Amino acid sequence: MQSLRLRAAVLQSIRSFFAERESLEVTTPAIVTSPGVDAHIDAIEVTLRPGGSQGPQVTRWLRTSPEYHMKRLLAAGSGAIHQIAPAWRDAEKGALHEPEFTLLEWYRPEIDDSDLMDETEALIRLLADEFSQGDLRHKGHISAAKRGGPPFHRMTFREAFLEHTGLDPVTDSESRLGMALRASGVKAPRPANREQLVDLLLGVVVQPRLGLDTPCFVTDWPVDRAALARVRPGRDADAAASAARFELYACGVELCNGYLELQDPVEQRARIESENQRRQELGKAPYPVDKAFLVALESGLPSCAGNALGIDRLLLLLSDAESLEEVRSFLIDLP
Repeated sequence: MQSLRLRAAVLQSIRSFFAERESLEVTTPAIVTSPGVDAHIDAIEVTLRPGGSQGPQVTRWLRTSPEYHMKRLLAAGSGAIHQIAPAWRDAEKGALHEPEFTLLEWYRPEIDDSDLMDETEALIRLLADEFSQGDLRHKGHISAAKRGGPPFHRMTFREAFLEHTGLDPVTDSESRLGMALRASGVKAPRPANREQLVDLLLGVVVQPRLGLDTPCFVTDWPVDRAALARVRPGRDADAAASAARFELYACGVELCNGYLELQDPVEQRARIESENQRRQELGKAPYPVDKAFLVALESGLPSCAGNALGIDRLLLLLSDAESLEEVRSFLIDLP
């Protein structure tokens, strides 16, 4: 019962936080025509029979995120919006993963990713003060998040890699990346490309060391991880372009994923097609293109930034829990 009360109180505080900032709470469909196209995220398929039990079947998916529909609302003139609702992803099960999870997703027009990090930090500090004496805790780590305390750390993806592996994810050779991975006790698949090696090092070596004392935003992600974020040119003559994307970590746990949102429908279609091609290269079926989403972009998505934050993981850090089992009333029953 304690976890139920904590969840209810946290959700009430989140809603108050956004109401004070004049954000409108919305609801979007859970069953969707396209779950969003990402080579590394698998959706859960749903079979419908709209004509009755004897009629033809129609394939749809449980949403992996409400992003597409929320952007359709933004393009229609909704203004700032937020949503707290379940999302689903297949092939995810563990202490920090469940096929079904609760997601807070929000979008605010006319701000950039730096402004959105400020707002995210304000939300996390508020909740940490209200529910965990100003700290986030997990497996012996205490990440200080009290209001008035030191600002959350910010470092680029490249800086995080250099600090925790001694390697540059952009320029170091695949052989050096592979050696670092083996030294950490993980055997890389063969053949493994640079993207796979960087992803493995990120998950095994880098992420567990982020935000151990103070929550840490990792910014400026590689362009091949831009997803639905805009791409910025290099900030000086020698710097590579990067995605206007950030993730927040505390106690080595990823909490959220935010973007300065891509507005160009042509570029968005090209990225969807590229991700579907990568899915096929990985032996996965491609997903349909959400035409209504692209039409909304063509009508004009306002300049905005958006963030998706995992409520279950946040509750885990607020209650110093070991796994999601302690903060969810029910887990999916799987063998």
